[in-house]
This record gives sequence, C-alpha cells and structure tokens, in this order.
Amino acid sequence: MTTEHVADTVENAAATPEKEQPYGALGLKSDEYDQIREILGRRPTSGELAMYSVMWSEHCSYKSSKKYLRRFGEKVTDEMRERLMVGMGQNAGVVDVGEGWAVTFKVESHNHPSYIEPFQGAATGVGGIVRDIISMGARPVAIMDQLRFGAIDHPDTARVVHGVVSGISSYGNSLGLPNIGGETVFDSVYQANPLVNALAVGVMRHEDIRLANATGAGNKVVLFGARTGGDGIGGASILASDSFDDGGPTKRPAVQVGDPFAEKVLIECCLELYRDDLVEAIQDLGAAGISCATSELAANGGSGMNVELTEVLLRDPSLTAEEILMSESQERMMAIVAPEKLDAFLAVVDKWDVETSVLGEVTGDGRLIITWNGETIVDVDPSTVAVDGPVYDRPVAYPTWIDALQADSAATLERSNDPDVLKQQFASLVSSPNLADTSWITNQYDYYVLGNTALSFPDDAGMIRVDEESGLGFSIATDCNGRYCQLDPNQGAQLALAEAYRNVAVTGAKPTAVTDCLNFGSPENPEVMWQFSQAVDGLSDACKELGVPVTGGNVSFYNQTGDTPIHPTPVVGVLGIIDDVSRRVPSGWQDPGHNIYLLGTTSTELDGSAWADVVHSHLGGRPPKVDLDAEKRLAGLLAAANDEWLIASAHDLSTGGLAQALTDSVLRFGVGARVWLTEIMQRDGVDAATALFSESTGRVIVSVPREDDVKFRGLCTGRGYPVARIGVTDSVADLEVQDVFTFSADELRELSSATLQKHFGETIAEPVA
Repeated sequence: MTTEHVADTVENAAATPEKEQPYGALGLKSDEYDQIREILGRRPTSGELAMYSVMWSEHCSYKSSKKYLRRFGEKVTDEMRERLMVGMGQNAGVVDVGEGWAVTFKVESHNHPSYIEPFQGAATGVGGIVRDIISMGARPVAIMDQLRFGAIDHPDTARVVHGVVSGISSYGNSLGLPNIGGETVFDSVYQANPLVNALAVGVMRHEDIRLANATGAGNKVVLFGARTGGDGIGGASILASDSFDDGGPTKRPAVQVGDPFAEKVLIECCLELYRDDLVEAIQDLGAAGISCATSELAANGGSGMNVELTEVLLRDPSLTAEEILMSESQERMMAIVAPEKLDAFLAVVDKWDVETSVLGEVTGDGRLIITWNGETIVDVDPSTVAVDGPVYDRPVAYPTWIDALQADSAATLERSNDPDVLKQQFASLVSSPNLADTSWITNQYDYYVLGNTALSFPDDAGMIRVDEESGLGFSIATDCNGRYCQLDPNQGAQLALAEAYRNVAVTGAKPTAVTDCLNFGSPENPEVMWQFSQAVDGLSDACKELGVPVTGGNVSFYNQTGDTPIHPTPVVGVLGIIDDVSRRVPSGWQDPGHNIYLLGTTSTELDGSAWADVVHSHLGGRPPKVDLDAEKRLAGLLAAANDEWLIASAHDLSTGGLAQALTDSVLRFGVGARVWLTEIMQRDGVDAATALFSESTGRVIVSVPREDDVKFRGLCTGRGYPVARIGVTDSVADLEVQDVFTFSADELRELSSATLQKHFGETIAEPVA
C-alpha cells in the first residue's frame, strides 16, 4: 500500500513540544491532555493522541464509573462464584451451565449512532455484541434487543423506529441468529436520545474458552476480516462520550457500516481456528478499533507489541495513520498466533476467503510500538492506554427536585371502581404504546433459526436448547422500568433485577447470572452521578441477596439532550439454567378448565405505574417495594411446582399489573378465562381498581390442572407463599372479570395490535422463518 501521508513520529514529537494539538476536538479535556504529556515525558504524536482519545473516552475507559463498578466485585460471595467461569474485565462473562457446557452473554449499547443513522447504528450494535461472543471462543446462538424510543406520535419517532428495527432484523436474520426477546418502550424523555441496547449469547465447551491476553514473545499479531475504512472514526471518543444539544448531535462522525454476511463468514472462520487450536488469544475490533485491540491485548497479557500500520488492508487508501488507528470499521478481529501455527492459520482464513494481514509480533518489553513506513508513530506503555487511564471521582449531588417528585404520590389521583370506568381504563392500558402488542416489531425477527429456540416472543423470557441429547438449556430475560428509576434509582435498579429474575423463574429455569447495560445522562451532572451511584448500590446489593453475580456489561453515559437527561435506565439481563427445555413453562393458558391462581400479595402500589401514566399522565411518588427474599422463595416455589408437573403456565405481574397479565395470558394461545377479584380485594384489603392495576412485585399468575389443584395449594401452603384462586380458564375465548367487564379475545387482540400498526404501518402476519 502506498500513500502520500507522512505521519507524526515520536522523534518529531520530542523535537516539537510547542506544537498545538486538537485534543479538544477528539474529546479530551485539557487536564487529560496534560496527563498524557506527563506520562510520555513529551507531547504525544498524532497517532498517540488518537489512541489516548478513544481509549480514554467514557465509552472505553469507564473513567466516571470505575469507582462504582468495583462494588459489583466487592459483593460477590464464594457461592456466587461457583458457576462463574469468566467475570468482568473480558469481552463477555462466562457461566458454567453443566455437562461440560458454558454460556457467554453480554449486553451493550449503541445509542447515539442509532439516532443519527438508525439502520446502521442498530445493525452494527448487533454485529459488535456478537463479535464479543465470538472472541470468547463461543458459537453465537441468540440475540435480544432492549429499545427505548421517543413519544410514539412524535414526527421523528417513525424514522428512528423503522431504521432501528430494520437494522436489527437485517443484521440478525442475515447472521442466522434467532432474536428471542427484549423490550420496547416509548417515552418522550428518549425523544432525541433513543436507547438501542443489544444482547448476544453464545455456547461453548469449557475447554474452548478464549481470553484476550497477548502473551509469548515472538507470537504474531494478525488482523483478519473486513478491510479498514473511514466509517466510525471517532465514534467512541466523540459520539458515545458527548451529549446531544437541542439542535441535534453536537458532532457527527461517520457511523459504522455493517456487513452481516462478512460477519457470518468470520464466525465460521473463528470457530474453525478455535477447533484447530490455531490462536493463542483473540480480540474483536469494535469501539476504538486497532487502538483498542492492540493496547488491550498487550496490557491484559502484561506484554509488549510491535505493529507496522502500513500492513493494514484498507478500503480507502487515503486514510491517515491516525484515522486507521481510530477507525471502527466492522467485521474485524485481531489474533495472536504462534509462529509455528501461522501457516495453518493462514490456510484456514484463506479457505474462508477472509482477508488477512500480519501486522507484527508480541514482545516482552512492555511497550506498544506502532510504526508507519518503518518510522515509530506510537511508543507507549499499553497499560496507560487501556488500563490505567483517568479515574474520576465526579461530584455527586442529591437531586433538588426528587423530594417534590416523591411527595407527589398517585394516591392523590382519582380511582374509580365503577365497572364502566374500569372497562374504559382497562382498554386504554391494553392499547397504550408500552403495553400494546409489539409483533409489528418482533415479527420482523427470525425466532426459530438454528432449531433450538424453546421460548421466544411473547413469552416472559427467551429459551434456547444447548444440548440436543440431554435437553439442557438456558433462559434469559431483560428488564428495566425507567419511570421507577426516576422516582428512586436504587429501588428502580432492584426492581429491574427482580423482574428479570422472576421472568426467568416462571419459565422453569433457575436464575444464575446477570449482565447489565447502565444508561444514564451526563456524568458531569452531579445529580446524574447520584442516580448512577444509587442504581449501582441497589443492583449490587440485590445481586448479592439473590445470589446472582454480575458477569459484565456496559455503561452508557451522556444520554441527554441539552441539559435534560433521560430517565435512569439500568437494563438488567438475567440468565437461568434449565436441565431440560421440554420442561419449559409457557406464559399463556393452553387448555380450558384449569384453575388460575395468583401467587403473592397485592398492595396499593400505583406510583410510577402504567395506570398512573396512561390514565392520568402522572409520574410521582415511590416505586413498588422490593422483597428479594420473597422473590427467591417464589422462584423456588415455581421450580418445585414445575418439577412435579403441577403448573401448565406461568406469567409474572409487572407493568400494567393483573390487567395486563390477564390480557397477555388470553392472547398467547386464544384461551379465555373467567376471573373474579373478590378474594384479592378481601384478603389484601384493596379496591377493584387496585386489584387490576397495582404493580406490586413478587406476583405471578399460574394455571393448574384441576386434578393437581390440592397438591398445588398444599405446596404453596407448605412453602408459606400467599396464594389465591382467582379464576378458571374457559373454552370461550373471552376475558370475563366478573361483575366488572367482559372482552372477547378478538376485541383484546384488536385493541392490542392496532397501536403500533397505526403509527408505523401494516403488521407482518407471522414471525420470520
């Protein structure tokens, strides 16, 4: 490759200390630039400045969150470590699921790029998280997405929704990965700052785990996959580490462009390399590109590395050395290969028609040296780039507005028990954007490709079979209610964990491990940092109490427009293990004549609820209380009931309360129900409106065959968990709430399915297959 570009060398940097450098345009603060000069003992070269700018960005370095994220590790007990094979600090966490199998999973954000270029932003978000899974040595087996959009009727929302959903479906479907679950929320607080979080899961044998550590002097540094282009330059340092002003993004670097078919080939190529034991370590190239891969591999391995940048294969030969270092072009991997295995490595990548270049080798001197046409343009200690960057102790301030918000309880809102009013409110909730049927979105995804999907939309959690012979599998769910977190971020984070934990438990799986994606406003806002600190404390404490370790995840700051941050949105994913997926429990009723039971107690907890939002446009008060001990007991009860084949379905109660859970259960398989509220009202001392719309936690509805009724009630009594018979499934496809209202299944389906169709177009009749 030839070029006219003359790079800024280390020798030149030492000789020209007075040269002004555009560190601010690269997202660095003046004190950070001064710190870099102090580390190097001179001004940085342009290449070094590019590396530090992306690697010290909020997105890559976690400089504002490191202080708090350590709490997750500090609260992990020996019992929680039993199944944890790889924890925080690697590309993704790994959990032992038994029988020699391991599962790796992680959720990450691609928020800002998805506002600017919704299709490519979302598509490359999927591609990036999938490569994290590949780099652990696993075969990707499923993806999920967690989406937050602006108000459904805002003129710009359709642009973002169509682009994001198309990007996710195009990339995921082309990779041949089932999309098995997620969330979709519409709220004006996300109008100019949508959240696009993507989760991926992979499966491997224990012995196949790979770590991103470059060791062994003389081992070769090999870049393979797509060529490097100009897309995504500066994405980590600028786009993901700054907020949007009221007029739109403050800076618009190119959003990455994805090629799912190239990634599919890369997956198969990597798996063959692993099978033949041809790589010593591997790292995907995502945020910060070559800057990240070289510095992290060297720092994690405690080694050094010499790299010749002119060996990088380019799509655009006009790229400068600095641009090559910062490029976030997709579908690229970096491998460390022993010299004696290099020919075999090259034979495999050639077989898969994957372009490859040997950039250099691992050294033992602890320096990362990058040359350009033989001249040194980077000479750094890689740990100062990738590990020992700035750690901020940001100012924290209790929000000036939160006391007034919490004092404004939904208890002051009018609550009618008139049947006609309740019917109208029920219909309003069922058809509201955040409770309505999301099949307009989910039917654009392939649920069943690969043939191992046991549960998917619209069940409470997705489930994948790991081993065909034994039926071993895992269940996974993600949750977060930003309204709750706005009211109380500590409690809100615990509620997110509790709901995801419960959603896994109702499928018949045992909740085992956690990943998270913590979406917040600007860390430079002391009130946002208070929210963040509270959320991390709440989540880490709850993980310890439930016995589920955080295996890894992502922090996304600067999610705000101007001075207005989003609601705190700590998305929590919980993975559970099930010994045999044939024992899975669906979320809807399948047969008439079964008794319907409500597990748990209903309290007057309407603050932050869907009822308060939809009926009264209200947000205030305190979110529902979390009883983590009750959640553990409930999960144990459900597991015992499933072990004895006592329950035919189970569905948790969360947003929308009992009203939404009943609707979901009728619509899942078109089986109706007759329900009465009297026992709930009398036992728990609540009115009909509260019985229908309260969002008290630790509650699940189950359907039980009549022949198992006595045994099931005895199990509940023996375990001391509140239980109330509230109805019976019916061959007539209606939902009848006695003495209140009746809806046919067709009426419910029309109410639920019309909302997204009205705003975004015709529905797709069936899931993509």
